[in-house]
Amino acid sequence: MNINIDYSQREPIYAQIVKEIEKQITLGILKPNTQIPSVRSLAYELGINPNTVKKAYDLLEENNLIITKSTKGTFISNDISKARKLKIAELTIKLKEIKKELENYGLTEEEIIKRLK
Repeated sequence: MNINIDYSQREPIYAQIVKEIEKQITLGILKPNTQIPSVRSLAYELGINPNTVKKAYDLLEENNLIITKSTKGTFISNDISKARKLKIAELTIKLKEIKKELENYGLTEEEIIKRLK
């Protein structure tokens, strides 16, 4: 599994791990039932504290994107359609915030749509 971490970003490392895994699930790189590295293994590979990876895995598990099976490991969930829906919802919220900000600068909805095209 290829995880790219940008240590110069203000975004916490655990959040970057979550985004990278979500992206790989959404793009179909990580398929359902695929085993992913253990917390310790990924931490070692990235050169970071295992607690950071654990926090990322906990968030992914909360969102039902990964499943930890006792004594077997951690796997991508069968229901990866949820990953896509979550990402679209997240981006829609960001888009609405940007739209509101542009309107605060005097652009109309029509002008915003025209600029998007």
